[in-house]
Amino acid sequence: MTGNLWQRGCDRLAAELPEQQFNTWIRPLPQADVNEHGEAGTVVSVRVPNRFKLDWIRNQYAGRIESVLSELAGRPVRLDLTLAQREPTTQNVARHANGADMLRLPQSARPEASARTDAVLPRHRLNASLTFDTLVPGRANQMARTAALHVAGAPGEMYNPLFIYGGVGLGKTHLVHAVGNALLADRPDARVLYLHAEQFISDVVKNYQRKTFDELKAKYHSLDLLLIDDVQFFAGKERTQEEFFNAFEALLAKKAHIIMTSDTYPKGLVDIDERLTSRFDAGLTVAIEPPELEMRVAILMRKADAEGAAMPEDVAFFVAKNVRANVRELEGALRKVLAYARFSHKEINIALAREALKDLLSIQNRQVGVENIQKTVADFYKIKVADMYSKKRPASIARPRQIAMYLSKEMTQKSLPEIGELFGGRDHTTVLHAVRKISGERQKNAELNQQLHVLEQTLKG
Repeated sequence: MTGNLWQRGCDRLAAELPEQQFNTWIRPLPQADVNEHGEAGTVVSVRVPNRFKLDWIRNQYAGRIESVLSELAGRPVRLDLTLAQREPTTQNVARHANGADMLRLPQSARPEASARTDAVLPRHRLNASLTFDTLVPGRANQMARTAALHVAGAPGEMYNPLFIYGGVGLGKTHLVHAVGNALLADRPDARVLYLHAEQFISDVVKNYQRKTFDELKAKYHSLDLLLIDDVQFFAGKERTQEEFFNAFEALLAKKAHIIMTSDTYPKGLVDIDERLTSRFDAGLTVAIEPPELEMRVAILMRKADAEGAAMPEDVAFFVAKNVRANVRELEGALRKVLAYARFSHKEINIALAREALKDLLSIQNRQVGVENIQKTVADFYKIKVADMYSKKRPASIARPRQIAMYLSKEMTQKSLPEIGELFGGRDHTTVLHAVRKISGERQKNAELNQQLHVLEQTLKG
């Protein structure tokens, strides 16, 4: 029975795991070796094709696999995951003139190709410090991070294209660099390119002027992974959209992967051809939200540690409570606190943080108040400010009122009873219901999420 233990285990896992997870991580594994080691018990050895998949399966599934195999075998089974030795593929091995095999050098390493390296194998332009290890995980980026991990582990197979959207400074760029760096760590010869949409526009203009569109195609159509930031910049640029569409189709046809970021979801993009936006939406579209309090605290403490400074947890909470917008603003606030501590030769504490950030705190307190939120939301949804604290309950008024309550809780220091009082003397349970309702819908409703992003950016000035 030991001979088919692995197959029976896979059959059980196929029934228990979500289909997408099983097909991505378990099904592609090769047949395992099942060995009896006397008193040491049964060892099931599996050779995993790359380091990324090895680490992911070990962390996410190894315990589950061992449990299933042990149950089926009726005795303890140990899972031994090892990295398969990479062998030269036929496309990487060339036959030398004397008949001996020699390893084919990557295109960029061949002397005769040096003059056309930029056209055939562009530099990847990745920031090596932006990896999955340096990205702080949390509820705000959970779905986007999980999807990106899947792509890094199995490019071209799932979630193609991957479209990540969200406001500025939330970590979209970090995430796409992390995918590129993970793929290159596993496959150093992979053709990977990261660029901002404006760079692609510039390349199109340059090649249009020179009439060298073959070079443009050679540069982009040969990639294994294209990472492109801020595709909303393609708006209104017809020739750029045409060339990107061609590159998009060519890459998908050869099962290369495309990851894009934007400040809005695909259908929210304006002045971009519908055939492009429909393709943007054809894979997986995920949002990155502003980080929640605990995630902001974790980010601050990790960034401070990277700077060689000890950030007390109470100080991190103080800063995180007062800087809510995005990761970029958090980093800016942290730099101010650390610099102030160094220049004044004082220990980092809440009093020092309050002093270092006094300008930021005073601007925030001046700009964002419940009354300002009520006016901004009322203007956005074209209702009267008086409707915010009236007893009227039609959906056209009740909905914006709930949104205003949610933003008041998220963006001010007011308590639920205080917010309720400012909304016509409503009970704090009414405010709590509104906050939970809008927060829950935001996770599922892309249109509402985008509206909230616009309101938040407007309120922050």
